[in-house]
Amino acid sequence: MSEVVNLTIDGIQVCVPKGTLVVDAAKRVGIDIPVFCYHPKLKPVGMCRMCLVDIGTPKIDPATRQVVRDEQGNPVIVFSPKLTTACTTPVSEGMVVRTATEQVRAAREDVLEFLLTSHPLDCPVCDKGGECPLQNLTMAHGPAVSRFEYDLKFHNDKHVPLGDLIYLDRERCIQCGRCVRFQAEIADDPVLQFHDRGRGMEIVTFSDPPFDSYFGGNTTDICPVGALTTADFRFKARPWELSATPSICTHCAVGCNLVLNTRLETKTGGYEIKRVMPRQNERVNEIWICDKGRYVHHFTRAEDRLRYPLVRQNGMLIETTWEQALRIAAERLERPSAILVGDRIANEDAFLIAQFAKALGAALEQRPALPAHYADVARAVGVGEATDFQLLGAGDVIVVVNGDVEEEAPVWFLHLRQAVVDRGAKLIVAHYRSTKMHRYAAAIHRYDPGGAALWAASQSADLIRGARNAVIVFGDEHLDGASARALAQTLANWLIEGGFAGKPNSGLLPLYPHANTQGVFDMLESAARPAHEVTETLWLIGVGADEPTPRANFVIVQDILFTARAQHADLVLPALSFAEREGSFTSGDRRVQRFYRALPPIGEAKPDWWIVQEIARRFGLSWRYESAAHIFAAIAQHVSRYAELSYERISRVEPQWPPMGRDDLYYGGTVYDNAGGLGVRYPADAERSALAPYEVRVPQPTLESFDRRPRLLYRDGELIRRSAVLRAHIVAETVVA
Repeated sequence: MSEVVNLTIDGIQVCVPKGTLVVDAAKRVGIDIPVFCYHPKLKPVGMCRMCLVDIGTPKIDPATRQVVRDEQGNPVIVFSPKLTTACTTPVSEGMVVRTATEQVRAAREDVLEFLLTSHPLDCPVCDKGGECPLQNLTMAHGPAVSRFEYDLKFHNDKHVPLGDLIYLDRERCIQCGRCVRFQAEIADDPVLQFHDRGRGMEIVTFSDPPFDSYFGGNTTDICPVGALTTADFRFKARPWELSATPSICTHCAVGCNLVLNTRLETKTGGYEIKRVMPRQNERVNEIWICDKGRYVHHFTRAEDRLRYPLVRQNGMLIETTWEQALRIAAERLERPSAILVGDRIANEDAFLIAQFAKALGAALEQRPALPAHYADVARAVGVGEATDFQLLGAGDVIVVVNGDVEEEAPVWFLHLRQAVVDRGAKLIVAHYRSTKMHRYAAAIHRYDPGGAALWAASQSADLIRGARNAVIVFGDEHLDGASARALAQTLANWLIEGGFAGKPNSGLLPLYPHANTQGVFDMLESAARPAHEVTETLWLIGVGADEPTPRANFVIVQDILFTARAQHADLVLPALSFAEREGSFTSGDRRVQRFYRALPPIGEAKPDWWIVQEIARRFGLSWRYESAAHIFAAIAQHVSRYAELSYERISRVEPQWPPMGRDDLYYGGTVYDNAGGLGVRYPADAERSALAPYEVRVPQPTLESFDRRPRLLYRDGELIRRSAVLRAHIVAETVVA
């Protein structure tokens, strides 16, 4: 147990861990000390002086080194002659803090008065209006009248692009440095810096291209004024007009917690997502999200959304009724069929698909197909149920094999980097090319492209032997199915033989391509059966346009967009996006989380599970599921690893530290408290019972046997292509020799 310190704040007795800053100690007992430059996720700098408080400490007798006491036996407290910054001062035993004296009040008023001497009074048109810490603190602590002349205000450039995603209003900037420090300390993209001095000081970008970072949108969240705005949201809506719905990001294996801010648009008469914001979950994404998760939402209201069923007649796709479409689908599926399922759909959809495939006797495969070769290994020896990445540090070993963590799971990159750089974990990287993680590695191993499994087999568990905890992150880049499975099994054996399997803060962490790769595998596993090269009927459910499929005489495409694949289908079934329905995803570290309906259905599109159920009924299955919650209850009954889960359990919330998303926006920024559920990670197989090492067969790879395209964050795809702000960032397909 860490050492604790006792102190008094405004007459309240406080007990906090040693090293806690005064501002945080006060927050723990509900006392707000206003701040601008301080942020609980950043290192303190004491720049803005808004947090000045009166601090006293027990008087120490220089001769005896003992605390001097008065006649009543109480310690004699000596207060500093000057006010002290609460954001840079650690607590000490017996400290007394006063946050509401006349001297403190006057200091806060002075700080605000000085900030407002150059700050424009454009609150009515500022994007931050309604959720602006400067506005709120001025109302609470600022002067009623300014002594400075309006004509003497310092004017500067407004709406300056720091890049094509973030705009800076230099007049509004109060030089708190939060954006600069976030980019340097958290993202390790030090692309922002202060330029000039005095009243001419301003934020500039030094990178080429400008503001080059995957995490830039977070700077707009933590900016305490309206100085930074995103190209996606600026001038689009006011905060009080927006509805907030908890959701989950779909774009990688992390499962970041989001809030979808929606509003009714008078021009279109429909609801739209106006912005995507982070929702605090300290075990998943803390309060950060990557820019892909923030900006790739426009597909939910894309012009080519599928709104009605389509059937091909005389070579043309024409609109039809659901009754007609379902009848045709059922007739065609009576013939030899194969069902391919993408890994963006929800657990509830995948479960019903698996049950129907069993009843139908149809072939059933997951897409992308590669993770299905090793997902059972990643699940068996995955990170322990109680794993908390924020606890990784000195004495722990992190191994990254064949994966580019920042490109494939950006927020995991932030977690792992902090474990190494800030807390002293040892990092070992093995890859055929360089990645950003190489910057922090204590040891680097290289191999030929496609040779990850051979490299791992030539090594031993010595790389992690003697560690307190061991986390092994791995990817499937440049591998075929057999090699990917061999790599996963070999790395699993390192953990099993080293005694790490089933331990908290240890285990495998797979870099899956999407939010529900693990969940879809879990649901389909018992019914999976390989498809033949040719089939009579092929049913594609949420399958990407670049995924290989069998040839078929009749193709059914079930999707949300009128993709090239849908345009060549014989029957098209319109599905709802994740924003228009409820459901659950299982992240790469096996955390099961809920997402909620934020938008009304578009056209006559339906949830994937509804479509499957209606077709199944035409085969005599008496399903009567009325909601995703109803289906999840069936999952708990039929899928053993989900037996102890329920919507109620995965929706539970609990207090988190530091507290974010409350009314005190100055403390954590414009992020959302978690009201939608923290999710539950189900145990790895190794936690349920001891596992024997795998018998590994490492194939000799050939150049033709694997996909030679690195999995980049901004790689081309159907969803990112419909994001206007990220379209210019799409990376063309690159092939590694």
